[in-house]
Amino acid sequence: MSQEFESAERVRDASGRQYHIGLAPGEIAPWIILVGDPKRARRVAGLFDAVELERSNREYLTLTGTHRGLRVTVMGTGMSAANTEIAVVELIQCLPEGASPTMIRCGSSGALQPEIALGDLVITQGACRLELASSAYVDEGFPAIASTDVVLALAQAAAGGNHRYHVGLTATAAGFYGAQGRTVPGLPPPRDLETLDRLATQRVLNFEMEASCLLTLATLSRFRAGAVCAAYANRPHNTFISTQEKDAAELRCITTGLAAIHNLAAMDETRGESPIWHPGLVQA
Repeated sequence: MSQEFESAERVRDASGRQYHIGLAPGEIAPWIILVGDPKRARRVAGLFDAVELERSNREYLTLTGTHRGLRVTVMGTGMSAANTEIAVVELIQCLPEGASPTMIRCGSSGALQPEIALGDLVITQGACRLELASSAYVDEGFPAIASTDVVLALAQAAAGGNHRYHVGLTATAAGFYGAQGRTVPGLPPPRDLETLDRLATQRVLNFEMEASCLLTLATLSRFRAGAVCAAYANRPHNTFISTQEKDAAELRCITTGLAAIHNLAAMDETRGESPIWHPGLVQA
């Protein structure tokens, strides 16, 4: 391969604009919300006080603005860990040298435990890496874990919004149909028909397609990341959310992610030199 394309830092134009996401340094904020659906990105930006930038390139839609005084970027990445890998790699190229972003995925998922109701929120502590994008960087047994600060901030935000939520393990699939054990008319059955039962027995809470790649890259690049997903389906009950309730659940997920950013900003003011926030940092 040509040396020209061996480094992500070189896959950009003379201004530093990244090839796939179409963004240049200075156009993104250190607080970043990642969503799959571009329509969801616009819904997030609709809650901003002001929008300073909107950029669409390929499937990536990015809006940067302010939310309650904080500069925030939201990006619609499209679906899959592969899309997420491109988004995260190119986003960090747009940050000032030495900057440490916080990225929170606000997504949708299918619940794997019967007690998770349609519309509930699931906050990821760690993710099973069933996708392939992160395997290009780490060994098979490498754990995809969310930042402790982000998990706490998301839980605080969900509780503060009086939303039902669960905290635990997520499974990130390589696709939506066969990779998640769905049978499709006209196609052979998936190779692994026991995926759902096995994950449910292991107390995995939900299935989605992006989180483990984000969390792996965050660990490797030393920035904070986490994920909160609304349950649009319950696989044990074979139920799917209605359109009306889906819109409400999406809004709960979005507002929880945005509130978590403000919780993290407040936590950062008290953490000092501590590598993570903990209750002992709060003065009585």
